[in-house]
Amino acid sequence: MAKELREAAADPALQLMKKALVLCTGNSCRSIMAEALINHLGAGIYTAESAGSKPAGYVRPRSIETLKRHGVEISEPRSKSWDEFAAQRFDTVITVCDQAANESCPVFPGNPRKLHWSIPDPARAQGSDEELIQAFDDAYRLLKSRIEKELL
Repeated sequence: MAKELREAAADPALQLMKKALVLCTGNSCRSIMAEALINHLGAGIYTAESAGSKPAGYVRPRSIETLKRHGVEISEPRSKSWDEFAAQRFDTVITVCDQAANESCPVFPGNPRKLHWSIPDPARAQGSDEELIQAFDDAYRLLKSRIEKELL
């Protein structure tokens, strides 16, 4: 990991890219999808990470399935603590759930722009398989719309 960070820091192209951090409580669903979408839609402009205040320790499979169904590739996502990123600078810090927005977030170096996107949690949806797919697709579309309007 340290070697990757040193190599990234030495890459001039990466130094020009904006950095975004997407926060949620569990970092298992919405923030994972937002991270992948920002990296996909903002390729060459943004590089994104995601984390949670109380990481679930897993990524919801439906999140990955939804991204892939919409043509967004994602490589081995993992649920991470926001403590991992406490010393890093970000241009933008985004909360995607109301609970995380109301928590005492770490202070990140610099003066990152802070955004809150109240995205309903598709993992809480109940119903048929079709209804669950719809809930994840709805969250995907909301995230995509906010990214396109507010970041790109």
